Amino acid sequence: MGIITDVVLPLALAFIMFALGLGLTFDDFVRVARQPRDFLVGAASQLILLPVVAFVLVSIWPMAPELALGVMIIAAAPGGVTSNILTAFARGDVALSISLTAIISLLCVVTVPFIVVFSYEHLVGAAATKDISVTALAVNVFLIVTVPVVLGLLVRRFAEGFAIRFERQARRISAILFVLVLAGAIFQERDNIVPYFAQAGLVTLVLNVVMMVLAWLIARACASGIRQRIAISIECGLQNGTLALAVAVLAFGGGLTVVPAATYSLIMFATALILIGALRRSIPEA
Repeated sequence: MGIITDVVLPLALAFIMFALGLGLTFDDFVRVARQPRDFLVGAASQLILLPVVAFVLVSIWPMAPELALGVMIIAAAPGGVTSNILTAFARGDVALSISLTAIISLLCVVTVPFIVVFSYEHLVGAAATKDISVTALAVNVFLIVTVPVVLGLLVRRFAEGFAIRFERQARRISAILFVLVLAGAIFQERDNIVPYFAQAGLVTLVLNVVMMVLAWLIARACASGIRQRIAISIECGLQNGTLALAVAVLAFGGGLTVVPAATYSLIMFATALILIGALRRSIPEA
């Protein structure tokens, strides 16, 4: 599995992030300046509230330190690339969803290393066997997340025709890569998947549901409308599972730390589809 974790996983994540960049325009960033309130509500929910909720859960939930660390890694990840599509299906504010995914994906070069290293020191503590550097982790995240997103954005800016033609194919390839990476992680731990899911499945389900409910309630109080509420809730529920898997593998060698990312990635689609089904019955088409 060495070549898969050391080469295939980072390359798959880089392509997925490049595909995200292809779908972006500079207007997506200008929109944030024009309508900052909804973005700030969503960003605060994802960058601050989600890691706090996750840390509270793993602090009170009996589990192995490595599993707790894995929960924090998935909580530190930005929104998944499918959140924009699912927001459209739910009749939410797609432009807001795209802005949140794009900017938080760029910010994660700073947020992910600090959250992960803080969690490692506090959850693993004296049992730590690795010297995890914020700088080293930030460099890895920069190379496999930030650089591909920026490259995709530049391709969209200077070769728009090609970017528009290739974007749909790129998203399909990204979906396939995500499934393959997730399947690879599950296959690697296939002998232990049932006990692992028993250990991490419930806590990741609780984290996912609690976070979407909290994001919905906060957005109802602070955001500008129902469509923005939908976008923020889905964005906070669908995490970038590929990035979480990559961080767990590259920084900690995989093992138990990949399990929460795998269980969360499976759970989040089920809960999102349930939410979307309920919303499509109650929200009229735009």
